[in-house]
Amino acid sequence: MTVRVVLADDQPLVRASLQMVITDADDLEVVGEAGNGIEAVRLAEELDPDVVVMDIRMPGVDGIEATRLITAGPGAAHVLVLTTFDDDDYVYAALRAGASGFLVKDMALDDILAAIRVVAAGDALIAPSVTRRLIAEFAERPAPARGRKPVDSLTDREREVLTLVGRGLSNAEIAGELVISVATVKTYVTRLLAKLDARDRVQLVIIAYETGLVAPPR
Repeated sequence: MTVRVVLADDQPLVRASLQMVITDADDLEVVGEAGNGIEAVRLAEELDPDVVVMDIRMPGVDGIEATRLITAGPGAAHVLVLTTFDDDDYVYAALRAGASGFLVKDMALDDILAAIRVVAAGDALIAPSVTRRLIAEFAERPAPARGRKPVDSLTDREREVLTLVGRGLSNAEIAGELVISVATVKTYVTRLLAKLDARDRVQLVIIAYETGLVAPPR
């Protein structure tokens, strides 16, 4: 199945470069381009893409607000934020807004394509060390008031799984750590998403830090 992608960036050269890279992949297709947040939201509604590659700093409605609007509804497109290393504050805000991960603009081409595929599959891009660094650095900051269910409702085993997710372990690594099957881990992750009203694995990581199950490294 071909992954449908919308590119949102106010720099035409960046969009053109990404389009060339994505077009060369047999399983990816660019179906639309936006130069600002409003256009990105409109194209997400009209074209129903699988993934929106979203720049953060754009005129008018920025990438954070556009991400919040795009991911608000059921069956919404996944958003993969496009950033630079000095965008840490913005990236964390975008993750809170519902982004499933992010790309760094100077990433290797194969990594960019792999990131789009990961997010399109419904997973979250939390493996790169830079992602863990961002989450660890900003997770201690007070979150905006919102009606999220507390972790008090979790069983001991669910807390264990959430803690390991927060540490960045994959399902296979969690299975090895707890001596259970990968299928069982997937079941626990699904339960955690439902109980904590989390969109994806990135939000589970954030919750693990915010609630103190995982402590940011010093």
